[in-house]
Amino acid sequence: MLFAKRIRINVLRQDGDTLEFTQSTCRTFDNWHLSPLKAGAKRSLYDAKKMLPQSRRVDHKINAVYGKLLQEVSFRFDEARQAFFRLAKAEETPGFSLCRPRYPFFTLKYPGMDIRVEGKTLTLPTGGKGKSKTFSDVQDQLTEDPPAQFREVSITKDAVGHYYATCLQDVLDPLLEADDGSAIPYDLGIKTLATGYSTAGRFVHIGRFTTYRWDNKQLDHVRSLRSRCKKGSRRYRYLTQVYHRVSDQKRRKQRDCLHKASAFVTRQAESAIVFGDLSPQQMVQNARKSHKRTKGLRRSVQNEWGLCYKAHRHGKKGYILRERYTPKKCSGCGSRQEMPLWKRTYQCSQCGLVMDRDENAARNILVRFLERLGPYPAIRRDDVLSANSEI
Repeated sequence: MLFAKRIRINVLRQDGDTLEFTQSTCRTFDNWHLSPLKAGAKRSLYDAKKMLPQSRRVDHKINAVYGKLLQEVSFRFDEARQAFFRLAKAEETPGFSLCRPRYPFFTLKYPGMDIRVEGKTLTLPTGGKGKSKTFSDVQDQLTEDPPAQFREVSITKDAVGHYYATCLQDVLDPLLEADDGSAIPYDLGIKTLATGYSTAGRFVHIGRFTTYRWDNKQLDHVRSLRSRCKKGSRRYRYLTQVYHRVSDQKRRKQRDCLHKASAFVTRQAESAIVFGDLSPQQMVQNARKSHKRTKGLRRSVQNEWGLCYKAHRHGKKGYILRERYTPKKCSGCGSRQEMPLWKRTYQCSQCGLVMDRDENAARNILVRFLERLGPYPAIRRDDVLSANSEI
């Protein structure tokens, strides 16, 4: 649940001039994006972001504006464009975006990680470094105490001329914080992205990436064509650009699949989510033995799934569990045997259990978590906004 707190700012005169200049530059940059659309050109978000280096060369005043504010202008421009086509597809009468006039203030959105708050002093960064820094950072006083954690801050100005800072933060709904003791651990696999086993006795399977196969064929084809060209020629440079474009497309597809998988995981009925933890040394050893890129897969699972904030948004608790020997241990009798990565079915020689390797590991992780054989740290709320999250 999102909560916004609006606080008035006592802005000094010189800081007010800096905010006015920043607002004017962002408004001009937004109108520059809009002018080609009125002429009938087609432009996407990535085309708008590519215009930023060109805009810096044409207008040097843009260098004095914080870069992420200009990126936010591109994102808002793309949202307005998508809303226009969405309403047009629904057979409604959408209004075309108009150029922003001079006097209405343009909201400035700063990411929470780039803002410093010391007591009631709010520090907003500006563009440039060292001698190329035109304006110093904005340092003004808040009239109220800001929240302890926030994801972004929006700077606005009313008709009277007063400035306000709106802090947006995530607040858990007390109704969602009930813990009924249910849990679902996940074992990160190779053939499948993850396999879970809940306390209710049901298995959950999340499949592998499949959308990148077409991109791999295209990349192989482009590499084959580029190998026949003279290095540095016009065609060689063109094929290099095509290769980078397809690689970025593949990367975006993988990231999208990971976020969809994390949304599916956090929407399960269980109140606790458990993931295994592998050391970098073990990941390297697994990659060498299986001749597959399991190291990159598992790191991308922990870094790009976005499980931290999504788990807290749905009122879940996240845990990290050491999963050593869980693939080798029988979930029926507890005996161990060697399980190389190429062996995908677990066959116990003691009790005769036959089960998929990942399902057997998921059951062992659940038993280990319920027994509490070690200190399993829960993901704290302070870790949600940190860059180095544990899950």
